[in-house]
Amino acid sequence: MKRAVLLILSCCLFPVFAAGYHIIGGEIFYKTLGMTEDNSRYRYLITLKLYRDADFTCGDRQGCIDRFENPVTANVFSSNGSKVLSSVYLYIAFTRPLIDTLKNPCLAPQAQHLEVAFYTATIELPPVAGGYYVSSQRCCRGEKLSNIYDSEHEGSTYYTVIPGIESRPNNNSAYFDRDTAIVICSAMPFKLDYAAYDEDGDSLTYNLCSALTDGSDANESNSTTPPPYNSTVSYIPPYSGNNPMGGSPGISISPQGLITCTPNLAGKYVVTVCVNEFDPVTKQFLGTHSKDILLTVFNCQTKITAIFPSVLNNCTEDPALHVPITNSSVAGYTSTYYWTFGDGTDTLTDTKTMFYHQYPDTGVYKVKMVVNPGLACTDSSEGEIFNYPGLTAGFTTTGHCRGDPVQFNDTSSYRYGSITGYIWDLGLLDSVITPGTQRSMRYVFPKGDVYTISLTLLTDKQCVKTVSKNIRIYEVNPFAGNDTILAKGQQMVMQGSGGEFYSWSPADGLDNPNIAQPLLNYNKDISFALRVSNQQGCFCFDSVHVKYYTGPDMYIPNAFSPNGDGLNDYFRFIPVGITTYTFFRIFNRWGAEIYSSTNFRTGWDGTFKGMPAPVDTYIWILQGTDFNGKEIMKKGTVTLVR
Repeated sequence: MKRAVLLILSCCLFPVFAAGYHIIGGEIFYKTLGMTEDNSRYRYLITLKLYRDADFTCGDRQGCIDRFENPVTANVFSSNGSKVLSSVYLYIAFTRPLIDTLKNPCLAPQAQHLEVAFYTATIELPPVAGGYYVSSQRCCRGEKLSNIYDSEHEGSTYYTVIPGIESRPNNNSAYFDRDTAIVICSAMPFKLDYAAYDEDGDSLTYNLCSALTDGSDANESNSTTPPPYNSTVSYIPPYSGNNPMGGSPGISISPQGLITCTPNLAGKYVVTVCVNEFDPVTKQFLGTHSKDILLTVFNCQTKITAIFPSVLNNCTEDPALHVPITNSSVAGYTSTYYWTFGDGTDTLTDTKTMFYHQYPDTGVYKVKMVVNPGLACTDSSEGEIFNYPGLTAGFTTTGHCRGDPVQFNDTSSYRYGSITGYIWDLGLLDSVITPGTQRSMRYVFPKGDVYTISLTLLTDKQCVKTVSKNIRIYEVNPFAGNDTILAKGQQMVMQGSGGEFYSWSPADGLDNPNIAQPLLNYNKDISFALRVSNQQGCFCFDSVHVKYYTGPDMYIPNAFSPNGDGLNDYFRFIPVGITTYTFFRIFNRWGAEIYSSTNFRTGWDGTFKGMPAPVDTYIWILQGTDFNGKEIMKKGTVTLVR
């Protein structure tokens, strides 16, 4: 009771529509279990069978489900359409897979994978005139059915009739007890025994009939439409309940329940079979029971084609003479393959998986494969196997620094052939081809990086093999700093960079010659060589020159000639012991400023507003601060000559 209450509450609180596109058929039937203890009601076991496409998946469709719902509901009505019980919840008793695979050597393999769920519930009903209808209704049917319009939104009704007191209220209904999947091929006749079972031994007759919709316009997962149930699905012409899948001859069912047909179009078809139940003694009609099934018609036609490599080179490292052979043939499910290997041996197999054939020696062998030997649907193919294994590709490297030669040494070998050429791909724009027996090469890489190095071997047996390795080239980028002018007595921190380890030479004036930025305290002109290296052992050099002047001071020439001859083309000052520059300005004789900068390395190029300044004497003024913190200002004149 608690379970039912919780279920009802969950349905009220979460009215989410779930589209059962995977449900492809079903039926509902009953079995009389006897009377209640007070003999006022009959007890009936209600069974609902639903079928689903076990391969169906919803993907990202909102509201879609791809499993059996549990529970589902059924409703009980009197013969006049009045609902006599609350909704009956049926729970899954068990499920069963239904799988069929086409096993024909001349046809394309096809498989049908379905699943059936048995839902059950027990109800109690008093015998009344006219009996009862028990129905389960829902939306929706399977996707893209070939004989029903908009099948994804078309509902279904499954119902059974319990006879009234004027007939046989303790009847057991007929039902279809044969659950099977069947692969059906277009243009090929099929037969399906679809006879029903009746526990009472009643007389049964069969006919094709129309599938019923759920009788509701709302897209609900379940509906409660009362009887009579005569609203049918919308068939796509020329299909109908009596002609649900076409064919030549069309589908029919015999008095014994045997379905036959030769379908002519692939697709998915809903087929409904009705079984009519009669009392064998009185001939009284007891009711009609129906079942929806989905018959999928496959296009099973295929062109049998024998396919395996026309040329197969056995170039494996393993020197053993067994050769792997693949089979890519287009063939039926139970096709057979007859192989002749060119060495006097043959074999017949029913598998397409790769296999190994052991040859007695090296050589070139003619191979032939026949699909379905002895059948009308046969094909064959021929090829050659060059069986010269034992080819091993490899190389070693020596060196890993930019700017130094890196040595590549081939270590390859060939047990049953000769290596005739080497192609080295260094991960750059060009490859180097080394013919003949030369097995090594050297190369200087332009920069540090990771390079993919490939070696391709050419042989005299048609075997070609490539081996690749990633190698890292390391580099250091030494920088000793810019050439510098200092005042005597001025200290400076050296500016080395570009690696992990440093060595300055000579060590004169340096507080520590083995670090990147030692302190220099010196008074004579000196040049330093800086060795920069890394932990991989790569190294390189740079140099810097330090010049000393008496100072602090600023040295300014009194003339310059900006004529483009490379000599004295710029007017600039030389600072000695100056740490900051406030301004450096140049004026013409009328007091107009024609140049201003604090970059002593650039200087004035003798132009004003993009035009050459006239030959004349110009006034300059310069201000800065020396390394002692003292402000220095100078002014003077300079003559521009050309």
